[in-house]
Amino acid sequence: MNKYIIYGLFFLASVLFASCDKGFEELNTDPTKTTNAYPYQFMANGLISSVEYNMSRNRTFNNELMQVTVAIGDGDGRVFRYDFRRSWADYLWNGHYTQLTNYKDMYAKAVDQINFNRSYQGISLILQTWTYSILTDTYGDIPYTQSNMGRDSLILEPIFDAQRDIYLDMFAKLDSANTLLSGGDAIEAVHDPVYAGNVSQWRKFCNSLYLRLLLRISHKTDVQDIVLPKIQEILTNTSKYPVFASNDDSAILRWTGEGAYISPYMTTRAQDFRATAICSFFIDFLRDTNDPRINIPEYGTSGINRLGIAPVSGNFVGVPSGYAAGSEDYTKMSYFYSYDQNSGVNSLQTEPMTGMIMNYAELQFIKAEAVLRGWIEGSVEDYFYSGAESSIKQWVPAWDVPIRTHLAASDVQWNEASDFEEKLARIHQQKYYALFLVDLQQWFEYRRTGYPVLPKGNGLVNNAEMPARLYYPVYVQSSNPTNYKLALAQQGPDEINTRVWWQKP
Repeated sequence: MNKYIIYGLFFLASVLFASCDKGFEELNTDPTKTTNAYPYQFMANGLISSVEYNMSRNRTFNNELMQVTVAIGDGDGRVFRYDFRRSWADYLWNGHYTQLTNYKDMYAKAVDQINFNRSYQGISLILQTWTYSILTDTYGDIPYTQSNMGRDSLILEPIFDAQRDIYLDMFAKLDSANTLLSGGDAIEAVHDPVYAGNVSQWRKFCNSLYLRLLLRISHKTDVQDIVLPKIQEILTNTSKYPVFASNDDSAILRWTGEGAYISPYMTTRAQDFRATAICSFFIDFLRDTNDPRINIPEYGTSGINRLGIAPVSGNFVGVPSGYAAGSEDYTKMSYFYSYDQNSGVNSLQTEPMTGMIMNYAELQFIKAEAVLRGWIEGSVEDYFYSGAESSIKQWVPAWDVPIRTHLAASDVQWNEASDFEEKLARIHQQKYYALFLVDLQQWFEYRRTGYPVLPKGNGLVNNAEMPARLYYPVYVQSSNPTNYKLALAQQGPDEINTRVWWQKP
């Protein structure tokens, strides 16, 4: 227990005193060492670090749960078998709470009379909401109203807010951000790694993110009188609430390979990066539908295919997820290529778009579901095809095959005669691929809808039940014991099968 106390105190100290945790000298000055920090000095550092945390947990946790990859092996702690240790909780929690200090400092500087800028204020609120949403959807009830207040207010043991209250306040933050960004105050392009200073695109991201979060809790009857009218308002009043209009608006931190913008995947050893197998669930659909992201080399930037997946004897073959330890001798088949400057093939290690935050295709599938559920007018079919096409063209812009022809060739086209569940499943079959690399969104959406339907291997533990959350970090029990116990009394046991508020009936 002593080591957890020490670890907890160390983490608290890092949150209290670390506003910028990386030495991006060419981008800015460390704001912890100057009293004259500017809002932009917190922006790039925070974004780069946040995206790195998301990419790490996407690759090693989300992709294993959601059958994108399989880390072959018979030992303990294999996530693809729903088997993981409590220590898995620490990384994302520690990382995101540290960056929330950056985003809150960014806002504080942007309201100063000297540095007053409504756009930086709005972007700060967006980034706070984006970060808090990942935290609450991962853990459930979390420190929110009192989080990151140790340095200025000496609140070292923050309360855990109920997820319902967190969501409603996040909505308020996004409403405020939309209003602030409408002022059009200019921001520094060189310090904006997502939109290069384009404030109007930040506003579109704000409202697209708003729709993502509204949809996530739309089934909760106690908030539907708030949520459903807001979905309708955003989708029918785009002059007040502009949203993504094309792939060009997608929120992506692109890794240029220069300066601070080197993909964190490049820190992974080549042999480790290619050691993980592609799951058969993920690759079979792309292969069987002749998806251009893997099957048409001439559309890619170079080499074999845009996603950088290695074929086996000219074919793409995956490994089934959830197989029982010791029951099969599975050999790695297709895998993600590692970077080799002499090979000429694509690799996600150097792919600029792996810093995916939210894309246009996801928004189109949100619209499709909203129409399917009868919340707005429109054509589910049109939004479905738009989402599928945008998802492909995000990776292969030159692709010019009509999307309806492409999907019909593999019998995965839209079928208006299907019932509601079949249509919802078809939407989420395509949305699953649109969410590739987007932090933990595949897992969140599966927990909300049950789609896509994932095959269950014989080796799954946890009674073959998809985990509903991550544990709280162990050190929280000793560093914040009173509020930790109150959180459990409010939400339920600190176990992976305890459903968060939006998952409960």
